[in-house]
Amino acid sequence: MLRLIVRRLLQLIPTLAGLSVLLFLWLNRLPGGPTAALLGERATEADRRQIEAALGLDQPVLVQYGRFLRRLVSLDLGTSVQTGRPVWEEFTTRFPATVELGLTALLIAVVVGIPLGYLAAARRGTWLDVGAVSGSLLGICIPVFFLAFLLKAVFAVNLGWLPSVGRQSNDINATEVTGFRVLDGILTGEFDASWDAITHLILPSLALASIPLAIIVRMTRASVLEVLSEDYVRTAESKGLKRQVVRARHVLRNALLPVVTTIGLLTGQLLSGAVLTESVFAFNGIGNFLRTAIDGRDYPVLMGFIMFIALLYVVINLLVDLAYSLIDPRVRVH
Repeated sequence: MLRLIVRRLLQLIPTLAGLSVLLFLWLNRLPGGPTAALLGERATEADRRQIEAALGLDQPVLVQYGRFLRRLVSLDLGTSVQTGRPVWEEFTTRFPATVELGLTALLIAVVVGIPLGYLAAARRGTWLDVGAVSGSLLGICIPVFFLAFLLKAVFAVNLGWLPSVGRQSNDINATEVTGFRVLDGILTGEFDASWDAITHLILPSLALASIPLAIIVRMTRASVLEVLSEDYVRTAESKGLKRQVVRARHVLRNALLPVVTTIGLLTGQLLSGAVLTESVFAFNGIGNFLRTAIDGRDYPVLMGFIMFIALLYVVINLLVDLAYSLIDPRVRVH
């Protein structure tokens, strides 16, 4: 297992190096260059030269790239044009909200999606199978922002069961430790604050989980159906093994491999795709901040976000590879 981890970590180096080159080229190929992005179209030539000298843009390209790499390694992502604060500081302030929302949505999608997809395949042709397939198709077709508005209108505005905006109620004076509101309430013993944060998470996480849930249901169902038709499954059943044993040891374990891959891809998409959901529910996370950065052409923020999401994808792929080796030991050999 250790050799597998080391091998995968070494394979990440060229990936991250290639990504840094692409980001650097993107920054230098912006319309009018980075100075125009920072100063706008009406900047004078003297202002441009001053900014180029301050940013080191008058240096050779290789020198600029070396400086760019040193900044990335030291987590110096620059300063936000709009807020005037370091981009890394903005991320660490807002990212816990997005991670909390994304992980809750992923938890809902996995906990509901895998059992539902498995049961739909095991009871193929029944009302449960038809309902799961139809519901998953509906979940994929409905846009996230429309579902978010619908949930907010029904359960927050009309019924008043759940809060409609924010991460926590204004009258909750919670102690902040990690930035994760639910976890902070548990750590400090302020369980009312945790519960209040959970109620604020329900509607946005349900909206965000809709598409991943539908995909996981369909992927699990298709994978289980394929494994059920394999010869080794029929052989195991013909040897007299109990159906529960065959399903647990041979069917579900082998069917999980493509599902794990899908979950890994969906995890990165959840965090990068939370922009619309956070906007609808005024959730103060990185998605809402990113939307403002796009509107204001805040390129340091966009660059940091791209690098961070890419790094996140790389880490998630590493975790997926490790999960592969746990589910199927043959992966360690190859």
